[in-house]
Formats: sequence, C-alpha cells, structure tokens
Amino acid sequence: MNLESREDLEKELLIVKKWEKEQKGLWIWDRIGRLPFKILDKVTPAFIQKKLGIVLDEIGSYIQTGGKYLTKESTIIGKLQAQKPELEITQLEDVSSKVPLQIMDFVSQDIKKSGSNLATVQGASTGIGGIFTLAIDIPLLLGMSIKTLQDIAVAYGYNPRDKQERIFIVKCLQFTTSDIVGKKTLLKELENMNLPGSESKREIASELQGWREVVYTYRDQFGWKKLLQMVPVAGIIFGAFTNRSMIADIADTGMMIYKKRRIEERIRDIVPID
Repeated sequence: MNLESREDLEKELLIVKKWEKEQKGLWIWDRIGRLPFKILDKVTPAFIQKKLGIVLDEIGSYIQTGGKYLTKESTIIGKLQAQKPELEITQLEDVSSKVPLQIMDFVSQDIKKSGSNLATVQGASTGIGGIFTLAIDIPLLLGMSIKTLQDIAVAYGYNPRDKQERIFIVKCLQFTTSDIVGKKTLLKELENMNLPGSESKREIASELQGWREVVYTYRDQFGWKKLLQMVPVAGIIFGAFTNRSMIADIADTGMMIYKKRRIEERIRDIVPID
C-alpha cells in the first residue's frame, strides 16, 4: 500500500527542487564577509588551531566507526510513533514503510527547533568567555551539527550507523557550509548516491578532505565572534545568534535532502497502473 499518491509525492518533490535552485545562489555579502577572517585566522591562538586538528581526527573516527555522536534511534522512533499511535513503529524498517511523509516532516521540524534552542544556549554560554572559549565552541557546534543530521536521517528512515550513510551525512554538512560552486558539485554527488544500486567506490580517506573544508569554513564563520567576543555582552548575543542560525541551516539542509531521497524512493516503489 502506498502512503502517498504519485501526484502528492511529485508536488513535494517540486518544493525540494525549488529549494535546491535557491541554494545555487550566494549572496555577495557572504563572499565579502569572509575576507577579513582569513587575516584573523593568522592571529588565532595556537591552541585553537590545535583543537581544530583534534576535531578533524574525531571526524575521521566518526566516518570509519560511527564515532561518539550517534543519535539515539529509539527517541526519534518514539516521536514518530507518538504521531501515529495506531501503527507499530519499533525499528527503522517500520519508519521507511509505515510512516507518512507528513509525519517525517513534522518530527524533523521538531528536531530543528530543539537543536536550534540548544545551540542558542550553548552559543550564549561560550560567548561569555571571549575568544578563548572558541576552543570549546567549535567542537561542540560541530558535534551538534552531526547529531542533528543523524536525527533527521532516522526521522526519514535511514540508518546513520551505516558507513555509506555517514558519508552521505558528511556531504550534507559540507553542502551547508559550501560556496555556490561547491553546492552545485555536492548536489550532483548526493543525487548520484541516491541512485538505485549505487555504491561509493572511493576510499574512505578521500572523503576526509570534505571534512577539512567543513571545519575551516566553521572557523571562518567564527570570525565575527572573534571580533565581537571582545565585548562581553556582544559575544553572548552574537554567539547565541550564530550558533542558532548554523544549526537551523544544517537542519534545513538535512530535511530537504533526506525528504527528496525518501520521495524518490517511494515514487520508484509505486507500481504503474496498466
């Protein structure tokens, strides 16, 4: 039994494709805004740069073993079950086969809201300490970003413990922090990964380069906080705002890309009517 009609799925797919088209543009402010931070990075304390190196190592471990940021599947499945009490939803296979797209969207929006709220508090807290708390802030925010995408993956019925799925999550996170050229390339890569029977033939090590781009983009975006955290109140306010915005953007990316993937799979599963 199909949970949605082909017509309904194609309407939802058009919404996702419109979002993808919008992502291919980059505000000129985004380009100009990052320029001063290249200079600021040169004067960033060595211990912060060292912390970034540790983050890269942890990310490598995440890709190869699942790392320590794995979501608690039962919590997300419980949220889905709560929206559809009459169905027995106990595992990921049930999510993909029994849960309507509308409920997946609702739970993903809840994940976005709760993640953004947590990021706001965390950003404000680390904003108190000025530039020195960036060594804590960057790994925390990156970990929250990974968890947010994992939660959304589960909400749409995908297993973040699977190595191929972790690479998919890598590319979702990389997409969020890329410029216009990177977004176009990554959309194509994500589309290819979604094709039936497609398996990435590249070595896992080659995927780590994408993480380096992600981490250094995070560092660039913290340039504003490096400037404003010299003023305690500004550091708290801007820390809360930037972290909240980052998680919200990550969640939007995850929702759209995973939603598109689920829609396309359900369209392929619909048996043509003779």
